Amino acid sequence: MYELRYSQTAFKQLEKLEASIRERILFALERLRIRPESCDIKKLVGMQGYRFRVGEYRIIFDIEQEKLLILVLQIGHRKNIY
Repeated sequence: MYELRYSQTAFKQLEKLEASIRERILFALERLRIRPESCDIKKLVGMQGYRFRVGEYRIIFDIEQEKLLILVLQIGHRKNIY
């Protein structure tokens, strides 16, 4: 099982979301933490990291396999995140 860490930016973005959206994203991150290979993640082109789709929202993160760490970099609506 991986450990989740949030960047300051991602934490602030998560706090600003509506409670229902925040809950949905946290549930999706828990799934990602348990089994990242089973989630629909895609490598970003032109940037370091991966993206994870949760409805209209995107989670930008990086995985450190050797440390079993997922670092959440950004969370936001798909029209604003890239």
